[in-house]
Amino acid sequence: MPDSHPLDRPVWNALATRHAALAEGDALARRFRADISIFAAAANAGAAATAALRALVPADGAIGLVEADPPPPLPETRIALQASLDQMLLDAPLPPAKRAPIDWVALGDADAPEMRALAERTRPGPFSANTHRMGDFVGVRRDGRLVAMAGERLKLPGFTEVSAVCTDPEWRGHGFAEALMRVLIERSLARGEAVFLHCFADNPAVRLYAALGFRVRRPIVYTMLEPAPIPASAA
Repeated sequence: MPDSHPLDRPVWNALATRHAALAEGDALARRFRADISIFAAAANAGAAATAALRALVPADGAIGLVEADPPPPLPETRIALQASLDQMLLDAPLPPAKRAPIDWVALGDADAPEMRALAERTRPGPFSANTHRMGDFVGVRRDGRLVAMAGERLKLPGFTEVSAVCTDPEWRGHGFAEALMRVLIERSLARGEAVFLHCFADNPAVRLYAALGFRVRRPIVYTMLEPAPIPASAA
């Protein structure tokens, strides 16, 4: 697993540094706590690290790998999902906003149930009960209801990922996603960090990301692994 660029292995480089406090595992393999995220990674492609990663696969769940290349086979697991994503990077100032500013609020533990419910309605990507503890989250409320949000996900030295960008279908078209992304991006740039994200190439939101200055850095592979079923003959 070459480390030619930190973003080629964003999960490992986050779990080994800025997100170490949210990790389970050891120097060979780590994963986020299950209430935080399904993301996991091995330190390298060696047999010991592979075995350590296999030990982190829950008996009744899955782990998600985000790597530049497809992972080597992991014993006693099966691929539940594998997809190619575009990893997009922004490392320059934002262009001027074309819309008027909107009212937004910081989100935290008290908002967690609403945040998860919004993520379940809009499916922006994996979102667990405490995913919001990975970084800053901001949102828009209308009539007291959370209708849009965006947050920080993977954090590694020099880089922060923007993720969970979503808007309730009834409130799309008001520019909430762009406004919330700008809040988070400006914070990261002010800290001297570049901002990245992952998305499918055919996601309509790619137009927004490009307009904000994101460029495709490289394709990246997302793999979800779960325990392989025990053959009936061995049960």
